[in-house]
Amino acid sequence: MKALYFIALSLLIVSCKNQGKMDLEAAKKATVDSMEVAMEKQKVIDSMQVEMTKVEMQKETIIVNQPGTNTTTTTTTTTEKKGWSSTAKGAVIGAGVGAATGAIISKKKVQGAIIGGVAGAGIGAGTGAIIDGSKK
Repeated sequence: MKALYFIALSLLIVSCKNQGKMDLEAAKKATVDSMEVAMEKQKVIDSMQVEMTKVEMQKETIIVNQPGTNTTTTTTTTTEKKGWSSTAKGAVIGAGVGAATGAIISKKKVQGAIIGGVAGAGIGAGTGAIIDGSKK
């Protein structure tokens, strides 16, 4: 009788160990499958972004066909992104430098940073405006 209990207990332990391995394998497979799905979604998103870029670059296309001839004319216009003006750059840089300087110098750190930031932004914007004027 003890042998029968020992065999039953052994089978139970072995089946539990195998069940754990099966669950682990199923979990691995589920993880790999979900990663593959995510990669496919990313590929679709990337291809859509490429197509959107192409469409933005070809905003205006005109095709003219003259009757009786095989001539086709295509005109494509692209728009370049404009960068920041020197006034805007000066204001941002001046605000950052002024805030840092004000916080370092002043005993009241927050108040010094605010005052320094405002003063720096004004001086930087003025300097940038002078640079913009000289470029024109």
